[in-house]
Amino acid sequence: MKKVISKIVLGSLIVGSIGFAQAQKIDAKAKKILDDITANYNSKKNSYFKFAFGSGTNGTVSKTEPGIYYSAGNKYKLKIMETEQIFDGSKIYNINEEDKEVTVAKPNENSAMFSPINYLTSYRKDYNVIYSGKKTVDGVNADLIKLTPVKANGLKHIYLYVDAARKQMLKLEQFGTNKDISVISIKEYKENQQLDPNMFVFDKNKFKNYLVTEL
Repeated sequence: MKKVISKIVLGSLIVGSIGFAQAQKIDAKAKKILDDITANYNSKKNSYFKFAFGSGTNGTVSKTEPGIYYSAGNKYKLKIMETEQIFDGSKIYNINEEDKEVTVAKPNENSAMFSPINYLTSYRKDYNVIYSGKKTVDGVNADLIKLTPVKANGLKHIYLYVDAARKQMLKLEQFGTNKDISVISIKEYKENQQLDPNMFVFDKNKFKNYLVTEL
């Protein structure tokens, strides 16, 4: 579980990668779908996703774990098994219950916030975008959109499965150049809930027995 968070900080695989930028190509139909979904999520006071995170190699998922994700504005909280990540708008707190460790860091331009909908914004400058037709996902006739990096970033391509009619994400598949695969399947979505005021606050008093490292 130590590496789960790093695997799903989507788009953060650019460290150490080298490539030459090419002219970006964005399909008009795909762009409208993604922009409509982004506007829909951004219009909400807060959002909640319950999802399954799958990981594996050679295109095959070998391990699946449940996760939950809350967001409000630019703040979020992610929980998968014994690993939790909080972004309070300023710093990212990675909390590992198994090892009783907390790492604290400020986001930078080479890191992407985790979100089941991260690519809805990052596609605008980092990816070529193609509308790839329809495919059934959990009984929904989903629109399939393929993203490929404009320049080398450790990813081969990403598939986004979306419900264009409801303006919601359904599933995301991320394929690495190292043959790793990561899949996020959204199982439940809620919006505009009454959240705890401290939902996105890191309370150090709850982690007195943890090793806290600030990067």
